[in-house]
Amino acid sequence: MTDHRYLRVARVLRKEIADGVYPIGSQLPTEHELCERFNVSRYTVREALRRLREDNLVVSRPRSGTVVVPRAAANCYAQEVVSIDDLVAFAAGAHFEIDSNAMVTLDSEAAARTGLAPGTQWLAVRGNRRTEDQAVPICHTEYYINRTFAGVGRLLQRHTGPIFPLIEDVFGVSVVEVRQHIRAVIITPELSTALAVAPGTAGLQMQRRYTTSEGEIAQVTVNTHAGDDYRYSMTLHRVTGPSGP
Repeated sequence: MTDHRYLRVARVLRKEIADGVYPIGSQLPTEHELCERFNVSRYTVREALRRLREDNLVVSRPRSGTVVVPRAAANCYAQEVVSIDDLVAFAAGAHFEIDSNAMVTLDSEAAARTGLAPGTQWLAVRGNRRTEDQAVPICHTEYYINRTFAGVGRLLQRHTGPIFPLIEDVFGVSVVEVRQHIRAVIITPELSTALAVAPGTAGLQMQRRYTTSEGEIAQVTVNTHAGDDYRYSMTLHRVTGPSGP
């Protein structure tokens, strides 16, 4: 699959930000300097920087250039989703601590939880998501990544944001749809310790299915929250049709 040059530039800069080459508060090189470094056009550099802004890694400020910014953390986990980009911002607000990262064959229980076919192979990445100032995780997170894109698994120890933009950049695909399901669940003994709740208490589970422009499922994410620690907000607007005669 052809890799666009701006994706390559964005990947390199993203990794350097994650590695601390460009710490929070520092400036990225100018567009001219990046053009010379990567031997690409100004348009290519601007598209790469746009990717980094969409991932909430940098902001562009008049007379200050492009500056690396911290990911916003919040004590309230209210989520008001209006676009796919909002999912990026939400996931970037908390650190993901990986417990396991391996290819698995889905059993019937995992298939029911993810909506994927039993017996199929996926890269399963499991762990807890938390903010820096709180000991108790926001949620337990499970990523199931299409084996076509399983190569991102080796990049995750240093990757701090959501995974689907990484899949887009590495493989040159576009996630165009995220389908979300929310359901009530009972917290299992395995999760009760991590979430600091008693086994058998109520929880909230959110399943998200990420589909590419080619209709392929790139990733399924399952987030399990303690029932009283998550609030989901949605704003609805009335759409008025054309007036009658």
